[in-house]
Amino acid sequence: MTAHTSVRVVVIGGGYSGTLTANHLRMRPGLDITLVNPRPHFVERIRLHQFAAGTYTPTVDYGTLLGEGIRLVVDTATRIDTAGRRIELASGGALDYDYVIYAVGSRTAFPASVPGAAEFGYSVAELESAQRLRDALAALQPDVAPAPPVTVVGGGFTGVETAAELAEEGHCVTLICGGELVPTFSAPGRRSVERTLRRLGVTLMETDVVTEVRRDAVVLGDGAVRSSAITIWATGFGVPELAAASGMRTDELGRLLTDETLTSVDDDRIVAAGDCASPSGAPLRMCCATATQVAPQAAETVLARIAGDAPSRFHFAYAGACVSLGRRAGVLQLARRDDSPVSVFVGGRPGAKLKESICRGVVWALRRSARNPGFAFAFRGGPRPAEPTPVWTDVTS
Repeated sequence: MTAHTSVRVVVIGGGYSGTLTANHLRMRPGLDITLVNPRPHFVERIRLHQFAAGTYTPTVDYGTLLGEGIRLVVDTATRIDTAGRRIELASGGALDYDYVIYAVGSRTAFPASVPGAAEFGYSVAELESAQRLRDALAALQPDVAPAPPVTVVGGGFTGVETAAELAEEGHCVTLICGGELVPTFSAPGRRSVERTLRRLGVTLMETDVVTEVRRDAVVLGDGAVRSSAITIWATGFGVPELAAASGMRTDELGRLLTDETLTSVDDDRIVAAGDCASPSGAPLRMCCATATQVAPQAAETVLARIAGDAPSRFHFAYAGACVSLGRRAGVLQLARRDDSPVSVFVGGRPGAKLKESICRGVVWALRRSARNPGFAFAFRGGPRPAEPTPVWTDVTS
């Protein structure tokens, strides 16, 4: 039997971080790179609210996104055997590895404290849940009077984008924020979002909270019961339990604890990228803007270890955040490098065009990285602060 001579790197998760990391690893010729993903196609997660509304198809052929030589395994990792360096798969198979890129992403976290949220609530966090919502919306009859009420719970980017998209498609939408609308935006940016939502006919309930979800209603904090044919939960995220199931340390949400090189604090052969990483216990904002900056660093950490070099601390910075408000409006909120907003934004149709160009640009850049392993998104910031502070928020765009 011939001994395996190539260094084997298995990337778990084929989202923005996983795909870009896999392509970037090809900077070192001769690596044996495998990407494990539960679906045979890439999902543009930042488009899932459009998919649910019936305005976009968010799947892309991996053949156009993965560089030559990367093997795609359509399966789900169920456990990482760190002692044996094997990844156990749901199909019953297993993959041996020398290094792992842990890029499992995130998903909706229905709160146990809200009865009925998991049972009756819908989500747009994953393709399958967005498809379920899409089917439910298609069964409604928005043209009847009164139109069936749709409730979106959560005033972050996910909730705002979903509410606007559905309202523009003719649904009767109420957005329950439970606090300030898009709290990471500046006051002028928030006012622009609010004006557009109201123009689309969205009913805003900023100070109310949902304490129970029923099949056909939501219960508010004051005990009031509001009719709701469909309730969409968009208030926060969790992550798959693979790290904890594999005996590795995680933060309170289940994200893999890493150092500032994105290396697991338990195993220097496991490097995290994207939403599932918690560097020094202070994870970054869950969004593709983070994923596209962290992914090259994750690959470079593995490449440095293979070469026997000390990996560097990762770099990041933000330029802003954007939100779509249907197909004809959007807001691009400019920000400082630490993600704090400035009082400058681009709204309306120009904001929509910028948002659309960013969404298209991400897929274009993934394709570019497949052709050119050294390609990385142009905007990469300075070193992460020595004492990081959490800047994660419940947004996905």
